[in-house]
Amino acid sequence: MEIAKKPLRKKSLSKKPKLTPEQKAAQKAKTKLLMKKNWMLYLFLLPVVIYIFIFNYLPLYGIQIAFKNFNSGLGIWGSPWVGMQWFEMFFNSPRAWTLIKNTLSLSFFSILIGFPIPIILALMLNSLKNERFKKFTQTITYMPHFISVVVLVGMITAFLSPRSGFIVTLLEPFLGERIYFMGDAKYFDAIYVLSNVWQSAGWGSIIYIAALSGVSPELHEAAIMDGATRFKRIFYIDLPAIVPTIIILLVLRCGSLMTVGFEKVLLLQNNLNLAQSEVISTYTYKLGLLQSQYSYSTAIGLFNNVINFIILILVNRFAKKLSGSSLW
Repeated sequence: MEIAKKPLRKKSLSKKPKLTPEQKAAQKAKTKLLMKKNWMLYLFLLPVVIYIFIFNYLPLYGIQIAFKNFNSGLGIWGSPWVGMQWFEMFFNSPRAWTLIKNTLSLSFFSILIGFPIPIILALMLNSLKNERFKKFTQTITYMPHFISVVVLVGMITAFLSPRSGFIVTLLEPFLGERIYFMGDAKYFDAIYVLSNVWQSAGWGSIIYIAALSGVSPELHEAAIMDGATRFKRIFYIDLPAIVPTIIILLVLRCGSLMTVGFEKVLLLQNNLNLAQSEVISTYTYKLGLLQSQYSYSTAIGLFNNVINFIILILVNRFAKKLSGSSLW
């Protein structure tokens, strides 16, 4: 007669043991001691906490107008509740899926092309032996970050002008004609992504260069003695050292998949490329500030942020299972 065996429960390794009252009291006393010792640092942190509370948490009070028919005369509390009306209106709108598609398209290509470039740039800069040339290259690649969006869009418009744009002039012998890139919707994604890479690649490489500075030179010396080439040293020493940083930044980037830089997209828009350039952020701006449809635009923005939050949770969980590195 076979005896049915009860399945053994696996103990979670990540589960922390419960603290005794004495341990809790000791931990509390230690925390108080640290706060008393480092009170000056906490004082410096206070303005940042106040700033985040005022500009990030207090505005959450207004989220409720996404479920109301907001009337400025009645105020937020006095406006009548309409439930999910604005969400239903958005999803039944023929523009909804076009807006989502355009937003995802820009974000996807920004990650696919724009995310690896700073990593490659950091690895290349870290491999340079000439310190002067290294600093010069870093300065040149950092400079575009400090150009304002308005100036950058003005430069793009001038460079891609069909009359006098030097990029159009350079491409004319290969394309056979002078193309108005800003007026063709199919080029919008490429213009946005490539200009974004040019502006942010150098600045984005700083965090990877900082991570690479923690790699011991002895590892490279040992690898050189073993006959490892520069490429192998990058692949087997440098790259593994920055993998946790790469994963965390990728998780954060995926968490804003439904968010595209609103100012730049809005400034690059025109009537000819609107079919591809209209994204959720620009659409909510036009509805809310230009047409005063506050409840409708808030509902769309809330949907956008909820999707971002869900994606962040899922990607973070996947990254934790795959590599062990995550935000929490």
